Amino acid sequence: MAEKSTDEKAARAAKAAAAAKKAGLEKQSASKAAGPAYEVNTDGRETPHAVPRMKTLYQEAIVPAMMEKHALKNPHQVPRLKKIVVNIGVSEARDNVQTLDNAREELALITGQLPQVRKATKSISNFKLREGMPIGVRVTVRGDRMWEFLDRLITVAIPRIRDFRGLEPKGFDGSGNFNLGLKEQLIFPEISAERVPKQRGMNISFVIDGGRDALSLDLLTEFGMPFKKTAPATAGRN
Repeated sequence: MAEKSTDEKAARAAKAAAAAKKAGLEKQSASKAAGPAYEVNTDGRETPHAVPRMKTLYQEAIVPAMMEKHALKNPHQVPRLKKIVVNIGVSEARDNVQTLDNAREELALITGQLPQVRKATKSISNFKLREGMPIGVRVTVRGDRMWEFLDRLITVAIPRIRDFRGLEPKGFDGSGNFNLGLKEQLIFPEISAERVPKQRGMNISFVIDGGRDALSLDLLTEFGMPFKKTAPATAGRN
C-alpha cells in the first residue's frame, strides 16, 4: 500500500509539473501574440519590455495632435511610418570586394541589422559594370528597430552634421515618402573615424503609409526632424 501511495504521489506531481509547463508555454504564446509589452522568462515570470520612445510619442502625442490639426475623424487617417530603408552605394566594389565588406559592417553597426548585398541588374560597359556584380548594401528596418533608429538619427546623428542648416523639405516623392541623403557615415556615433578607410554617403528612405506630402512633412516635424523653414508666399503689390 505504501508503494502504491508513493507511485500515486509521483504521478500526481509529474502531472502537475506538466500542466504548469503547458500553462507557461501558453502564457508565453499569448504574450507574444498580444505584443512586446511583456517577455515571459523560462521560470514563468513576466519582465516588462522597453517600448521605444518614438513609438510612445507617436501613439500618445503625435496622433492626437495630427487629428486636431488636420481635422481628422479617425486615428487610422493619420500617416504611419511603415519602414525605413538605408542604402549605401559601393561603386569601387567591382575592383575591391573588401570595400563592400567594410560598408556592410558599418551599416550593420548603424542600424543593428545585417545588410543585404545589392547586385547590378544589367551590364553597362561605360561603367565597367556587369550584371550580377555587387555594387551596394541595403537595410530595411521595421518595428521597434525602426523606432530606435529614428530616435538615434534625429537626436544624435543629424545634430552632428557639419554646417547644418536644416533638412531640405523637397525630398518628398509625391506619395508621402521622404528621401534623405547624407554625405558621410561619421555622424553616427557607432562609427569610429579611426577605423573608417573612406567616407561614404547614404540614402535613407522613410516609407510612410497613407500619407500625402503635406501630412508626412507634419508627421516627421512632430517627431523632431529639423526641416528648413520655407518662406511664406509674399502678397502681391497693390
